[in-house]
Amino acid sequence: MDDRYDVVVVGGGAAGLAGAATLARARRTVLVVDAGEPRNAPAGGVHNYLGREGMPPAQLMAVGRDEVTGYGGQIVDGRVTAVDRDGADFVVTVDGGRTLRARRLLVTTGLIDELPEVPGVAERWGRDVLHCPYCHGWEVRDRRIGVLATGPLAMHHAQLWRQWSPHVLLLLHDAPAPDAEEQERLAARGITVVPGPVAALEVADDTLTGVRLASGETVALDAVVVATRMTARAGLLDSLGLAPVDVETAGQVIGRQIPADPTGATAVPGVWVAGNVADVFAQVIRAAGAGMLAGAAINGDLVGEDTRDAVTEHRRQREAMFTEAAWEERYQSRPAVWSGRPNPQLVAEAAELPPGRALDVGSGEGADAVWLAERDWTVTAVDISTTALARAADHAKAAGGQVAERIEWTHADLLRSSPAEGAYDLVSAQFMHLPPEPRRELFARLADAVAPGGRLLIVGHHPQDLRTTAHRMHYPEMMYTAEQVAADLDPGRFEVLAAQTRPRAAVDPDGRDIVIHDAVLLARRR
Repeated sequence: MDDRYDVVVVGGGAAGLAGAATLARARRTVLVVDAGEPRNAPAGGVHNYLGREGMPPAQLMAVGRDEVTGYGGQIVDGRVTAVDRDGADFVVTVDGGRTLRARRLLVTTGLIDELPEVPGVAERWGRDVLHCPYCHGWEVRDRRIGVLATGPLAMHHAQLWRQWSPHVLLLLHDAPAPDAEEQERLAARGITVVPGPVAALEVADDTLTGVRLASGETVALDAVVVATRMTARAGLLDSLGLAPVDVETAGQVIGRQIPADPTGATAVPGVWVAGNVADVFAQVIRAAGAGMLAGAAINGDLVGEDTRDAVTEHRRQREAMFTEAAWEERYQSRPAVWSGRPNPQLVAEAAELPPGRALDVGSGEGADAVWLAERDWTVTAVDISTTALARAADHAKAAGGQVAERIEWTHADLLRSSPAEGAYDLVSAQFMHLPPEPRRELFARLADAVAPGGRLLIVGHHPQDLRTTAHRMHYPEMMYTAEQVAADLDPGRFEVLAAQTRPRAAVDPDGRDIVIHDAVLLARRR
């Protein structure tokens, strides 16, 4: 089991699995902890679930589990015994002492049906002791149905069940007798009232045959309907300060559920609920829909947090990326950062130039400087990293001949120091990407370093590369076009020879062939 997940889902019923599937499809790390206590376990089939009508509950859950794991979610069998907050995370304890951490929590632990204390009711629950006509009415249509009165809603329940069968009895049990108006409505629908407490259910050959009244009389029935008190199974939320509230119907408390907004978000940030723990009336399809909605809401909440974290890191990197320490760390992290080949636009523009004095700005591991020196240029190679310069010097020595003698390796930060004015026949800056104002200031100093008749070559990644899968730092404000660089040059001092966007073939980090674009500015000092 991993240590930390984006979301831990407590409960593996329809709501929990639907939420987990939604989150796993959203590429979240999600773990479902399931205690294996579905409310509908005794039922023969799930009803009112479009496309899954009559499917055995265990089969529906098996299908749901396969969908969750198919998207990369994880499921473990166990019981969550405690949930605590630890900073931004939730610490979830599973029986056996295992602990895991979660950024968000989705609780779908369902409810407990509190049954009337009539012998036989609990044993027959979900089989021929029923509660919901929309779930079970079709299966007992036209049969003998007894509605066990346990409160003032019994009259309404009897009228509902009359829709499925003409043979409905109202077993008063310990409820008061209906008043004259209620008696008239019941009689009009052919519903018979049976007075007296029910002592027990009668069963023969594992089949309900009726009920026995306290008087000793028996009433033949094929099904008994009870109204349960439905209480959210939510004790583990006590430690987080979440408690269930009463749910009323027609002024009567019929259960308790955890309050939440329409997406399942509770009053405790980071905690969502779905299914019967939050809605005692939810059938399976409604519970699944609530789980899906909660999963989407949780993912949206995590996206917001991820974005805030990304902005913080984006700003941190932007502040640190131009420091000497950052470049040292980058070069020291691997034996080679660059390809070792000279930049193609330098080759294209300088191959036919007569050799002279060159300034290689941000020389890195020395490929451009070595290429120029091999063609008899005298090169001043400047970089902020001593590691890069040492590596470049080794490459120059390995090139043989007088290459190393023609290169002066200079450790400097050109954001804080300026090259000699008018000293170079070629000033080359390859892929120097800086925030707009420092970039303009640097390029102006590089322009000043060009000798009369010399050339200024500035090459950058074109902004449209951000639309591709090429590996580019995502700082759009640091990208530039050749036209933008040309616009900053004094036309009285420079003749622009080229301000172009040049495509070239490349391979992205995933091995795909793509086309990238270089912004190329070539200008001659007048």
